[in-house]
Amino acid sequence: MRFFTRLGLVVLGMLTLLQCGFAQAPLSGLQVGQEIPPELEDMYKRGLAYLASTQTAQGNWEGSYDQQPGVVGLALLTFLASGEDPNYGPYRQVIKRGTTYILSQQNAATGYIGNSMYNHGFATLALAELYGHLLEPDVGDALQKAVKLILESQEQNSLGAWRYTPVSKDADTTVSGAPMVALFAARNAGLSVPEKAFERGLAYFARSTGGDGGVSYTSHSGGGNTVRTAISSLVFSLANDYQSEASRANFRYLRENKDQTSSSYPYYQFYYLSQALFQGDMQEWELWNQRVFRVFQATQGRDGSWSGPRGSTFATAGALLSMALNYRLMPIYER
Repeated sequence: MRFFTRLGLVVLGMLTLLQCGFAQAPLSGLQVGQEIPPELEDMYKRGLAYLASTQTAQGNWEGSYDQQPGVVGLALLTFLASGEDPNYGPYRQVIKRGTTYILSQQNAATGYIGNSMYNHGFATLALAELYGHLLEPDVGDALQKAVKLILESQEQNSLGAWRYTPVSKDADTTVSGAPMVALFAARNAGLSVPEKAFERGLAYFARSTGGDGGVSYTSHSGGGNTVRTAISSLVFSLANDYQSEASRANFRYLRENKDQTSSSYPYYQFYYLSQALFQGDMQEWELWNQRVFRVFQATQGRDGSWSGPRGSTFATAGALLSMALNYRLMPIYER
Protein backbone atom coordinates (compact mmCIF):
# COMPACT_ATOMS: atom_id res chain seq x y z
CA MET A 1 0.00 0.00 0.00
CA ARG A 2 2.86 2.38 0.75
CA PHE A 3 4.26 1.72 -2.73
CA PHE A 4 0.97 2.53 -4.47
CA THR A 5 0.45 5.62 -2.32
CA ARG A 6 3.91 6.86 -3.23
CA LEU A 7 3.27 6.03 -6.87
CA GLY A 8 0.01 7.92 -6.87
CA LEU A 9 1.68 10.97 -5.36
CA VAL A 10 4.43 10.86 -7.99
CA VAL A 11 1.94 10.70 -10.86
CA LEU A 12 -0.24 13.40 -9.27
CA GLY A 13 2.83 15.60 -8.92
CA MET A 14 3.70 15.10 -12.57
CA LEU A 15 0.20 16.08 -13.65
CA THR A 16 0.30 19.18 -11.44
CA LEU A 17 3.66 20.27 -12.82
CA LEU A 18 2.47 19.94 -16.40
CA GLN A 19 -0.80 21.74 -15.81
CA CYS A 20 0.59 24.62 -13.78
CA GLY A 21 2.47 26.00 -16.78
CA PHE A 22 5.80 26.21 -14.93
CA ALA A 23 6.12 29.50 -13.14
CA GLN A 24 9.90 29.00 -13.12
CA ALA A 25 11.99 30.44 -15.92
CA PRO A 26 12.52 27.94 -18.76
CA LEU A 27 15.73 25.96 -18.59
CA SER A 28 18.32 27.66 -20.75
CA GLY A 29 20.15 25.69 -23.41
CA LEU A 30 17.32 23.41 -24.56
CA GLN A 31 17.41 24.77 -28.09
CA VAL A 32 18.16 23.15 -31.42
CA GLY A 33 21.85 23.24 -32.34
CA GLN A 34 23.13 23.93 -28.83
CA GLU A 35 25.01 21.63 -26.50
CA ILE A 36 23.14 19.40 -24.10
CA PRO A 37 22.65 21.33 -20.83
CA PRO A 38 24.67 19.83 -17.96
CA GLU A 39 21.52 19.42 -15.84
CA LEU A 40 19.92 17.24 -18.49
CA GLU A 41 23.15 15.35 -19.15
CA ASP A 42 23.52 14.56 -15.45
CA MET A 43 19.92 13.42 -15.15
CA TYR A 44 20.26 11.21 -18.23
CA LYS A 45 23.51 9.63 -17.02
CA ARG A 46 21.97 8.85 -13.64
CA GLY A 47 19.08 7.15 -15.38
CA LEU A 48 21.42 5.03 -17.51
CA ALA A 49 23.42 4.07 -14.44
CA TYR A 50 20.23 2.93 -12.73
CA LEU A 51 19.23 0.75 -15.69
CA ALA A 52 22.71 -0.73 -15.92
CA SER A 53 22.88 -1.52 -12.20
CA THR A 54 19.49 -3.24 -12.09
CA GLN A 55 19.77 -5.40 -15.22
CA THR A 56 19.80 -9.12 -14.54
CA ALA A 57 22.46 -11.53 -15.77
CA GLN A 58 19.95 -12.75 -18.38
CA GLY A 59 19.68 -9.27 -19.88
CA ASN A 60 16.19 -8.32 -18.70
CA TRP A 61 15.00 -6.56 -15.54
CA GLU A 62 13.21 -7.71 -12.41
CA GLY A 63 9.43 -7.76 -12.34
CA SER A 64 6.99 -9.46 -14.69
CA TYR A 65 6.53 -6.34 -16.82
CA ASP A 66 10.25 -5.55 -16.98
CA GLN A 67 11.05 -9.02 -18.29
CA GLN A 68 9.06 -8.44 -21.46
CA PRO A 69 11.26 -8.09 -24.56
CA GLY A 70 9.50 -4.89 -25.59
CA VAL A 71 10.48 -3.20 -22.32
CA VAL A 72 14.03 -4.55 -22.68
CA GLY A 73 14.10 -3.07 -26.18
CA LEU A 74 13.05 0.36 -24.93
CA ALA A 75 15.68 0.21 -22.19
CA LEU A 76 18.38 -0.60 -24.75
CA LEU A 77 17.26 2.33 -26.89
CA THR A 78 18.02 4.72 -24.03
CA PHE A 79 21.71 3.83 -24.31
CA LEU A 80 21.84 4.10 -28.09
CA ALA A 81 19.89 7.37 -28.09
CA SER A 82 22.56 9.19 -26.10
CA GLY A 83 25.45 7.88 -28.21
CA GLU A 84 26.66 4.97 -26.11
CA ASP A 85 28.86 2.70 -28.24
CA PRO A 86 27.29 -0.79 -28.22
CA ASN A 87 30.64 -2.46 -28.99
CA TYR A 88 33.28 -0.55 -27.03
CA GLY A 89 31.49 1.83 -24.67
CA PRO A 90 31.17 1.45 -20.89
CA TYR A 91 27.68 -0.02 -21.27
CA ARG A 92 28.55 -2.49 -24.04
CA GLN A 93 27.83 -5.50 -21.82
CA VAL A 94 24.45 -4.07 -20.80
CA ILE A 95 23.53 -3.66 -24.47
CA LYS A 96 24.89 -7.08 -25.42
CA ARG A 97 23.03 -8.85 -22.60
CA GLY A 98 19.80 -7.09 -23.48
CA THR A 99 20.18 -7.93 -27.16
CA THR A 100 20.89 -11.57 -26.35
CA TYR A 101 17.75 -11.65 -24.21
CA ILE A 102 15.59 -10.25 -27.02
CA LEU A 103 17.01 -12.81 -29.45
CA SER A 104 16.27 -15.58 -26.95
CA GLN A 105 12.62 -14.52 -26.90
CA GLN A 106 12.17 -14.79 -30.66
CA ASN A 107 10.45 -17.81 -32.15
CA ALA A 108 12.99 -19.20 -34.59
CA ALA A 109 10.31 -20.46 -36.98
CA THR A 110 7.92 -17.49 -37.07
CA GLY A 111 10.11 -14.56 -36.01
CA TYR A 112 7.62 -13.57 -33.31
CA ILE A 113 9.20 -11.87 -30.28
CA GLY A 114 7.45 -12.12 -26.93
CA ASN A 115 3.76 -12.61 -26.36
CA SER A 116 2.13 -9.57 -27.93
CA MET A 117 2.53 -7.24 -30.89
CA TYR A 118 3.40 -4.52 -28.38
CA ASN A 119 6.44 -6.55 -27.38
CA HIS A 120 7.21 -7.54 -30.92
CA GLY A 121 7.00 -3.97 -32.21
CA PHE A 122 9.25 -2.38 -29.58
CA ALA A 123 11.73 -5.27 -29.70
CA THR A 124 11.89 -4.99 -33.50
CA LEU A 125 12.47 -1.25 -33.19
CA ALA A 126 15.44 -1.93 -30.91
CA LEU A 127 16.86 -4.50 -33.33
CA ALA A 128 16.50 -2.03 -36.20
CA GLU A 129 18.43 0.64 -34.31
CA LEU A 130 21.08 -1.90 -33.28
CA TYR A 131 21.45 -3.29 -36.80
CA GLY A 132 24.61 -2.05 -38.47
CA HIS A 133 26.08 -0.83 -35.18
CA LEU A 134 26.31 -3.86 -32.93
CA LEU A 135 28.87 -6.46 -33.95
CA GLU A 136 26.48 -9.35 -33.44
CA PRO A 137 25.83 -11.41 -36.60
CA ASP A 138 22.46 -12.71 -35.38
CA VAL A 139 20.85 -9.26 -35.18
CA GLY A 140 20.36 -8.92 -38.93
CA ASP A 141 18.69 -12.29 -39.32
CA ALA A 142 16.47 -11.68 -36.29
CA LEU A 143 15.45 -8.26 -37.63
CA GLN A 144 14.52 -9.66 -41.02
CA LYS A 145 12.37 -12.37 -39.43
CA ALA A 146 10.72 -9.84 -37.13
CA VAL A 147 9.88 -7.49 -40.01
CA LYS A 148 8.57 -10.38 -42.08
CA LEU A 149 6.17 -11.29 -39.27
CA ILE A 150 4.91 -7.70 -39.01
CA LEU A 151 4.23 -7.62 -42.75
CA GLU A 152 2.55 -11.03 -42.78
CA SER A 153 0.39 -10.05 -39.81
CA GLN A 154 -0.74 -6.88 -41.56
CA GLU A 155 -1.34 -8.69 -44.84
CA GLN A 156 -3.89 -11.06 -43.31
CA ASN A 157 -5.63 -8.24 -41.46
CA SER A 158 -8.43 -6.67 -43.50
CA LEU A 159 -8.00 -3.39 -41.57
CA GLY A 160 -4.34 -3.07 -42.58
CA ALA A 161 -3.16 -2.77 -38.98
CA TRP A 162 -2.41 -4.86 -35.89
CA ARG A 163 -3.74 -5.92 -32.51
CA TYR A 164 -2.46 -8.15 -29.72
CA THR A 165 -1.42 -11.23 -31.68
CA PRO A 166 -0.04 -11.70 -35.20
CA VAL A 167 -3.23 -13.48 -36.27
CA SER A 168 -5.71 -10.95 -34.85
CA LYS A 169 -8.44 -10.03 -37.31
CA ASP A 170 -9.24 -6.71 -35.64
CA ALA A 171 -6.88 -3.82 -34.83
CA ASP A 172 -6.37 -0.88 -32.50
CA THR A 173 -4.34 2.28 -32.75
CA THR A 174 -2.25 1.83 -29.59
CA VAL A 175 -0.89 -1.56 -30.63
CA SER A 176 -0.48 -0.52 -34.26
CA GLY A 177 1.91 2.29 -33.39
CA ALA A 178 4.69 -0.08 -32.30
CA PRO A 179 4.91 -2.18 -35.50
CA MET A 180 4.44 0.91 -37.68
CA VAL A 181 7.38 2.75 -36.10
CA ALA A 182 9.42 -0.48 -36.25
CA LEU A 183 8.80 -0.66 -40.01
CA PHE A 184 10.02 2.91 -40.45
CA ALA A 185 13.15 2.10 -38.43
CA ALA A 186 13.75 -1.06 -40.44
CA ARG A 187 13.51 0.91 -43.67
CA ASN A 188 15.96 3.45 -42.26
CA ALA A 189 18.30 0.55 -41.49
CA GLY A 190 18.28 -0.56 -45.11
CA LEU A 191 15.69 -3.32 -45.15
CA SER A 192 13.19 -3.50 -47.97
CA VAL A 193 9.70 -2.63 -46.72
CA PRO A 194 6.88 -2.44 -49.28
CA GLU A 195 5.33 1.02 -49.63
CA LYS A 196 1.94 -0.67 -49.49
CA ALA A 197 2.55 -1.57 -45.84
CA PHE A 198 2.96 2.10 -44.91
CA GLU A 199 0.00 3.16 -47.03
CA ARG A 200 -2.35 0.64 -45.41
CA GLY A 201 -1.17 1.51 -41.90
CA LEU A 202 -1.58 5.24 -42.47
CA ALA A 203 -5.03 4.69 -43.97
CA TYR A 204 -6.05 2.89 -40.78
CA PHE A 205 -4.93 5.82 -38.61
CA ALA A 206 -6.74 8.24 -40.94
CA ARG A 207 -9.97 6.25 -40.57
CA SER A 208 -9.52 6.31 -36.78
CA THR A 209 -9.26 10.12 -36.70
CA GLY A 210 -12.42 11.89 -35.56
CA GLY A 211 -13.77 15.28 -36.53
CA ASP A 212 -11.88 16.99 -33.71
CA GLY A 213 -8.58 15.42 -34.82
CA GLY A 214 -8.44 12.97 -31.94
CA VAL A 215 -7.72 9.31 -32.63
CA SER A 216 -10.04 6.61 -31.30
CA TYR A 217 -9.01 3.26 -29.89
CA THR A 218 -10.32 1.45 -32.94
CA SER A 219 -11.53 2.88 -36.23
CA HIS A 220 -15.15 2.44 -35.17
CA SER A 221 -15.36 3.08 -31.43
CA GLY A 222 -14.52 5.61 -28.76
CA GLY A 223 -13.37 9.21 -28.76
CA GLY A 224 -9.86 10.55 -29.11
CA ASN A 225 -7.17 10.99 -26.50
CA THR A 226 -3.68 12.46 -26.45
CA VAL A 227 -1.72 9.19 -26.39
CA ARG A 228 -3.40 7.69 -29.42
CA THR A 229 -3.34 10.96 -31.32
CA ALA A 230 0.39 11.35 -30.63
CA ILE A 231 1.00 7.87 -32.03
CA SER A 232 -0.95 8.71 -35.17
CA SER A 233 0.72 12.10 -35.61
CA LEU A 234 4.14 10.49 -35.24
CA VAL A 235 3.58 7.84 -37.90
CA PHE A 236 2.28 10.46 -40.35
CA SER A 237 5.39 12.56 -39.72
CA LEU A 238 7.71 9.57 -40.17
CA ALA A 239 6.00 9.04 -43.54
CA ASN A 240 6.76 12.69 -44.35
CA ASP A 241 3.04 13.38 -44.47
CA TYR A 242 2.37 16.76 -42.91
CA GLN A 243 -0.34 18.01 -45.23
CA SER A 244 -3.04 15.35 -45.36
CA GLU A 245 -6.30 16.16 -43.60
CA ALA A 246 -5.76 13.49 -40.91
CA SER A 247 -2.16 14.53 -40.23
CA ARG A 248 -3.05 18.21 -39.81
CA ALA A 249 -6.07 17.34 -37.67
CA ASN A 250 -3.96 15.10 -35.41
CA PHE A 251 -1.40 17.81 -34.77
CA ARG A 252 -4.06 20.43 -34.15
CA TYR A 253 -5.57 18.13 -31.52
CA LEU A 254 -2.16 17.69 -29.86
CA ARG A 255 -1.62 21.43 -29.65
CA GLU A 256 -4.93 21.81 -27.85
CA ASN A 257 -4.75 18.75 -25.60
CA LYS A 258 -1.09 18.00 -24.89
CA ASP A 259 -1.45 18.87 -21.19
CA GLN A 260 -4.09 16.19 -20.61
CA THR A 261 -1.65 13.65 -19.26
CA SER A 262 -2.71 10.06 -18.68
CA SER A 263 -2.60 9.06 -15.01
CA SER A 264 -2.45 5.37 -16.00
CA TYR A 265 0.24 5.54 -18.68
CA PRO A 266 2.11 8.84 -18.17
CA TYR A 267 5.49 7.67 -19.50
CA TYR A 268 3.92 5.96 -22.49
CA GLN A 269 2.33 9.31 -23.31
CA PHE A 270 5.55 11.26 -22.73
CA TYR A 271 7.39 8.80 -25.00
CA TYR A 272 5.03 9.28 -27.95
CA LEU A 273 4.02 12.90 -27.40
CA SER A 274 7.61 14.13 -27.24
CA GLN A 275 8.37 12.45 -30.56
CA ALA A 276 5.17 13.67 -32.22
CA LEU A 277 5.80 17.28 -31.23
CA PHE A 278 9.46 17.02 -32.25
CA GLN A 279 8.58 15.69 -35.68
CA GLY A 280 5.62 18.03 -36.17
CA ASP A 281 6.79 21.47 -35.04
CA MET A 282 10.14 22.36 -33.48
CA GLN A 283 8.80 25.42 -31.71
CA GLU A 284 6.05 23.39 -30.07
CA TRP A 285 8.59 20.73 -29.11
CA GLU A 286 11.02 23.23 -27.58
CA LEU A 287 8.32 24.58 -25.27
CA TRP A 288 7.20 21.06 -24.38
CA ASN A 289 10.82 19.94 -23.89
CA GLN A 290 11.47 22.65 -21.34
CA ARG A 291 8.34 21.71 -19.44
CA VAL A 292 8.85 17.96 -19.28
CA PHE A 293 12.45 18.52 -18.26
CA ARG A 294 11.13 20.16 -15.10
CA VAL A 295 8.75 17.26 -14.55
CA PHE A 296 11.51 14.68 -14.83
CA GLN A 297 13.88 16.76 -12.73
CA ALA A 298 11.32 16.95 -9.94
CA THR A 299 10.39 13.26 -10.02
CA GLN A 300 13.69 11.44 -10.56
CA GLY A 301 14.58 9.24 -7.61
CA ARG A 302 17.85 9.35 -5.72
CA ASP A 303 18.90 6.13 -7.43
CA GLY A 304 18.39 7.73 -10.86
CA SER A 305 15.08 6.01 -11.61
CA TRP A 306 11.51 7.16 -12.19
CA SER A 307 8.46 5.38 -10.80
CA GLY A 308 5.35 4.57 -12.79
CA PRO A 309 2.32 2.27 -13.00
CA ARG A 310 4.24 -0.25 -15.13
CA GLY A 311 7.43 -0.42 -13.06
CA SER A 312 10.63 1.57 -12.73
CA THR A 313 12.37 0.13 -15.80
CA PHE A 314 9.56 1.13 -18.15
CA ALA A 315 9.14 4.51 -16.45
CA THR A 316 12.87 5.24 -16.53
CA ALA A 317 13.16 4.20 -20.17
CA GLY A 318 10.14 6.34 -21.07
CA ALA A 319 11.52 9.40 -19.30
CA LEU A 320 14.98 9.03 -20.84
CA LEU A 321 13.67 8.46 -24.36
CA SER A 322 11.44 11.52 -24.01
CA MET A 323 14.57 13.56 -23.28
CA ALA A 324 16.77 11.74 -25.81
CA LEU A 325 15.40 13.91 -28.62
CA ASN A 326 17.85 16.52 -27.35
CA TYR A 327 20.65 14.25 -28.58
CA ARG A 328 19.05 13.35 -31.95
CA LEU A 329 21.49 10.50 -32.55
CA MET A 330 19.22 7.53 -33.37
CA PRO A 331 17.94 7.53 -36.96
CA ILE A 332 14.31 7.27 -35.79
CA TYR A 333 14.89 10.40 -33.67
CA GLU A 334 16.06 12.53 -36.59
CA ARG A 335 13.87 14.97 -38.51
